[in-house]
Amino acid sequence: MSIDERGGDRGPRTRTVAVAGVRGLALALISLPGAVVCFVLAAVSIALIPIGVGLVTTPYVLTGVRAFADRRRVLAAEWGGVRIPRAYRPLPEGANPWARTFGMLGDPATWRDLGWLVVDMTAGFGTALLPAALLLYPLEGFAIAAGLWRALPDGYWYGFVRVTGQAAALGAAALAAALLVAAYLLVPALLRGHFLLTRAVLGSGSGELAERVRVLTETRRDAVDTSAAELRRIERDLHDGAQARLIAMGMDLGTAEALLDKDPEQARQVLARARRSSADALDELRDLVRGIHPPVLAERGLGDAVRALALRLPVTTEVTVELPGRAGAPVESAAYFAVSEVLTNAVKHSGADRIWVDLHHTDGFLRIAVTDNGRGGAVIGAGSGLSGVERRLGTFDGVLAVGSPTGGPTMVTMEIPCALS
Repeated sequence: MSIDERGGDRGPRTRTVAVAGVRGLALALISLPGAVVCFVLAAVSIALIPIGVGLVTTPYVLTGVRAFADRRRVLAAEWGGVRIPRAYRPLPEGANPWARTFGMLGDPATWRDLGWLVVDMTAGFGTALLPAALLLYPLEGFAIAAGLWRALPDGYWYGFVRVTGQAAALGAAALAAALLVAAYLLVPALLRGHFLLTRAVLGSGSGELAERVRVLTETRRDAVDTSAAELRRIERDLHDGAQARLIAMGMDLGTAEALLDKDPEQARQVLARARRSSADALDELRDLVRGIHPPVLAERGLGDAVRALALRLPVTTEVTVELPGRAGAPVESAAYFAVSEVLTNAVKHSGADRIWVDLHHTDGFLRIAVTDNGRGGAVIGAGSGLSGVERRLGTFDGVLAVGSPTGGPTMVTMEIPCALS
């Protein structure tokens, strides 16, 4: 290996260590206040159930807790390569507050979330902060050796080195250098350790197999129900749209045939109307086919299909695609319609004037992020269509996470395990 090649190896490693430290610091700054707020709100809301207030507030609070946990699941996969399955029990459509509250409280995943919040604000905070601390603490040692020791009180301790003069300050620098080497070797692993701790608490533990079977059963049922609804929609659209126009066109052609010898001018007008009906029927059939499986998706793949979708939006939309291959047709279709639904929600409800879409594939996962600069406030299960997106992705063991604070921005992240061809 040449010197240049070795330098090339150190460069990416140094960046990896620095990025892991920054990410750990960001996690620490988010995990402590986020976990405290979520846990306190959940505890207060659950405590207020006996007087009735909690029946109304608890579903919303627990939905926020799930969104917070979902975001950590996505970061665990993206930053640490740690997969944390999402296994919440679905709630009945149109359930009343009583059913929603006790349905969520009866879900073991809810209590895992609450237990994870406690861990995240304590051990989770420490394990997230440790990578950044291991990178930053050596700077103090070097500063002490450079002369800072003169401004410090006599007998200042740096680690286990008691600094009383220049010689001891050089000892602090030696300790700092050792810590920096340790940081270079350990920081990415320490960040991954934070996510492994998250998975240990947030995952479904010993009942994972049974939970997995239950989730797969429910997602299969959802897929069957969705397919049946889609077939009914296609049948209705054909009956009310293209079929009706084709029948009218046939009647017009019959009328034109009867008028051809008696009143050629009238026959010409009827034929023109039939031609317009045929063009309208063709447009409706094309729209129907596009709603089933867009031709651009089949011909050019997910990236170009999403770009074409963005061009039809009334909002300025930027699409970034980094896909070195193509996923399977079912995954591409699910991802396309999920993106379509999220973009439709953003256009209709967010008030945004700009949307960003990012598609990339890393570590065996197709990851899609849709961000808008709208008013925020989007949650799963609030009639926004995101519940349908979640069910669609769940069929492929996918994950949906929504971050949408009041005032915006909104970021919807989707992740589907798949391989590219």
